Amino acid sequence: MFLFTFVSILGMNFHTCTDRQSNLPATLQQDRGLGQQRAAMVREQLEGEGISDTAVLRAMREVPRHLFVPEEFLDLAYADRPLPIGYDQTISQPYIVGLMTELLALKRGDKVLEIGTGSGYQAAVLAEIADSVWSIEIIEPLATSARERLQHLGYERVNVRWGDGYLGWPEHAPFDGIIVTAAAEQIPEPLLQQLKDGGRMVIPVGAAFSIQNLVLVEKRGDAVNRRNVAAVRFVPLTRQK
Repeated sequence: MFLFTFVSILGMNFHTCTDRQSNLPATLQQDRGLGQQRAAMVREQLEGEGISDTAVLRAMREVPRHLFVPEEFLDLAYADRPLPIGYDQTISQPYIVGLMTELLALKRGDKVLEIGTGSGYQAAVLAEIADSVWSIEIIEPLATSARERLQHLGYERVNVRWGDGYLGWPEHAPFDGIIVTAAAEQIPEPLLQQLKDGGRMVIPVGAAFSIQNLVLVEKRGDAVNRRNVAAVRFVPLTRQK
C-alpha cells in the first residue's frame, strides 16, 4: 500500500495484551463529547484501513488526541491528516500512529524507546500498551511542553528528555521496541545496539524531504532483518550540533 504523509519530528495481525487500564483520569475519559469523534477515527481511519491489533485500537480510543494539538486546530484533531504543532513539526495522522504502533507488536511489560516526542501523542499511545516509554525530543521547547502535558494527563510511565535521538538512551537499554518518527538516511547504529534480542524497530529510511521507506527491523541474535512496509514522507532526523 502506498502511503504519503507528513509526520512529526517528531496485511498484519498482531495479538497483544488488552487487559490494561487506561492511564487517563476518569474526568478526562469523558472529554467534552469528543469521544464519538475519536471512536469514528478508530473505526474509519484505522480499522477501515487494516489496523487490527486490539491493544492498538483500544489505546487510540482512549488517548484524547485533541489535547495534543494546538487549540486553533482543535476542530481537526480527529481528521485524517497531520497537524502543525509549532517549530515546523507536526503530529502524525492517526493512521501512521496506529500502523507504527502495530508494527512494534508490543505486549505488557515491554520497554519502548521513542525518537521524536513531538507533542507527546505517540508516546501516550505507546504507554497505554507498554510498561514504560523513554522518549527523546531534539527541540527543547517541544520536549518541555510534551513532558508537562503527559505528566498532567497522568502518564507516569512516560519519560521525556531533550537530546539527540540518534544516540538513543543507553542508560535504559535494551529496549523491546524502538520507534523513530523522523527519517534517517540509514538506520542509526546506536539504536540497533540498544534494541533487545527479539525486539523490533520501526523507522522511516531515506533522503530528507523525499519518498522514504517505512522499515520494520527485527533483531534475532546476530541477525538483523529489515522489511519495507510502506512508502512515506517524514521530516529528517536531525542531530545536535
